[in-house]
Formats: sequence, structure tokens, C-alpha cells
Amino acid sequence: MEPARDEEAEMNERTCIVTRQTGTPEDLIRFVAGPGDVVFPDLKRELPGRGCWVTAERWAVAQAVEKKLFSRALKAKVTAEPELADMVDGLLARQLAGMIHMARKAGEFVTGSTKVDLAIRSGQAIAVFHAEDAADDGVRKLDQARKAFMLANELDTEIPAFRPFGTEELIALLGENAFKHAAALAGKAGEGVVKRANMLVRFRAGGPSAKR
Repeated sequence: MEPARDEEAEMNERTCIVTRQTGTPEDLIRFVAGPGDVVFPDLKRELPGRGCWVTAERWAVAQAVEKKLFSRALKAKVTAEPELADMVDGLLARQLAGMIHMARKAGEFVTGSTKVDLAIRSGQAIAVFHAEDAADDGVRKLDQARKAFMLANELDTEIPAFRPFGTEELIALLGENAFKHAAALAGKAGEGVVKRANMLVRFRAGGPSAKR
């Protein structure tokens, strides 16, 4: 069955309803009208029906709600809840946590400063993670390891480091698998962790932190 014209046009022209700029699926978040005609984020871009796109940053989602842009974009009388940006934040955080669980099972996510240091120095680490409240001394030692690896291998940039969660949020999302220091390792699952971490960090950088 051929896609409807609206869906086909949407796939060919992803334009943010706030900025009016086109982008890739990685740059934008798709929204659809869910049950009760309430606007819902479609992070996996697989829900049926007409959708619209918003730049994947908190400020853009908040502005789309404030200016009532969803009804016009979806060509329907829909409700965009004031907490929509918080919902997106929570979904992105849970998506990252889910990918971390998968990477751990695949042996592509390690925790503990000793294992992280070894992963960095061996070239296995593709990203480093710290809890927001991790001790400065521990963070500094791993920063030194990242810089030493970059210099030793004549790289242009260091292995990226993220601090996406505080301890309370980590415990809520990961339970007994919460960490102070961790590293994503090379592999499909590890790369998935980095991709989702980038999405969450970018979204949160685009406005006030979500309610936690």
C-alpha cells in the first residue's frame, strides 16, 4: 500500500514547526495526536497518522506548546499539555537508560573508575559517563586518562564525556546498576548509548532542566 500524501510529504520534508528549518530525524522530534487528541512525542518515528516535527531542544517544544502550533501543523484540534517538554525529557532519559541496560548485557558498558580507566587507555571506550555528583577527584583522574589517550594516539579530540544524571535520577532509572563512573565501549549497543546520550544532553541544554 502506498503512503498517503500527507505521510509521504512529511517523510520527504521534515520541517520544524517552530523554526521552519528542515533537518534530519536526529535533529528533530516527531509528534502525533494520541488518544483523546492529545499531542504525544513519537521518538521512534513509527506511530501511524499525520505527524509534525519540532527541533529536538526543550525551548522549541515549549514554544510550540505556548504558541499553539500543533493544531495548525497537525490540521486538527489537539491539546498540547504544558508539561509536554517534561514528558519528552523523561522519555529521552528512559530511552537512554534502556540502551544502557542493553549495552551492559552485550558487554559494551562498564562501570567503576578502574574499569573505565582501563577501557580508556586500551582504546575500547567510545564515551565516558559520570554522575552529576561524582567526586571531582575521580572525574579529574578519568579526564587525565582521556587526554593522555588523545595525545598518545595523536587524535584531534578527546573521548567524549557526559554527566546526564544525578545519583537520585540514576537510581530511579537504573536501580542497582546506578554508577558514579562508566564507559560505553565500541559496538552497536555502545554506539546506541552514545547516540541517545547526545540526544538527551542536547534536549536539556536547550532550556531549563526538567523536573526530576
